[in-house]
Amino acid sequence: MLERLNESIEHIEGHLDTDVEVSALARIAATSEYHYRRMFSALAGMSLSEYVRRRRLTLAGAEVLGEQPLLDIALRYGYGSNEAFARAFRAMHGVGPSDARRDRAVLQSQPRLSFRLIVEGSSPMEYRIVESEAFNIVGKHTRVPLVYEGMNPDLVAFIRGLGKELIAQIGALSDREPAGVLGVTDNIAADASEGTELDYYHGAARSAAPPDGFDVLPLEAGTWAVFASSGEFPLAVQYLYRDVYTQWFPSNSYQSRPGPQLLRTVLSEDGTHADAELWVPVEATTT
Repeated sequence: MLERLNESIEHIEGHLDTDVEVSALARIAATSEYHYRRMFSALAGMSLSEYVRRRRLTLAGAEVLGEQPLLDIALRYGYGSNEAFARAFRAMHGVGPSDARRDRAVLQSQPRLSFRLIVEGSSPMEYRIVESEAFNIVGKHTRVPLVYEGMNPDLVAFIRGLGKELIAQIGALSDREPAGVLGVTDNIAADASEGTELDYYHGAARSAAPPDGFDVLPLEAGTWAVFASSGEFPLAVQYLYRDVYTQWFPSNSYQSRPGPQLLRTVLSEDGTHADAELWVPVEATTT
């Protein structure tokens, strides 16, 4: 998998002055577009579109310091006007292209990525594969921004606003695995960029008909990879998401499929430690 991902990086490099088609990258990596985007974000620490943008502006920066017309450079890297190019250039380099050329400014650089697998071997990842029939997530829904590390203040405020009584009612609706109150994320933006919004359900897994007064997310029958983790909260939970995509998927014959991710978290009394179980929708790879 990592060898194929590096081949896709080679393809990106050859198409920075044309179109970078996600479908072509997914074919090279022998995976789906959905899984490619998720894998790339987890491994690179940034979205695919952000990486392509930064690589283009890195190359454009070198050319800006030369003598080519700025509009020619802007058009070569996908910007339809000098104004659009200048905004993007300034956002990355901290200076406009005209000023950079005049003052021979020091510019930023996005190095070319190369993925490598670091084998640690000290923290085995516990997982199981579950074939599940269709069921519902029943609870309360909101939209929150994606946060990769640290507490998500919007999410914390939403859960606190539900109140202990309502959360207990939600927990009582659970009649199947994964048991108890769940944090469910769905409709994550294609590139999974930090700050983009996603759907969040504070709910329970239920096979029986859902009662009135709750939001319902229907889930189709399918395969799930279930991972367990224990450690400092919230980092242990956030690192679990990261490790699934950076360690487990590259070494197993599965890829993620569209669908929500289900997280059951049991906190210690002081809220500093968590036992977590993460359900990720998966499908077997075809190659």
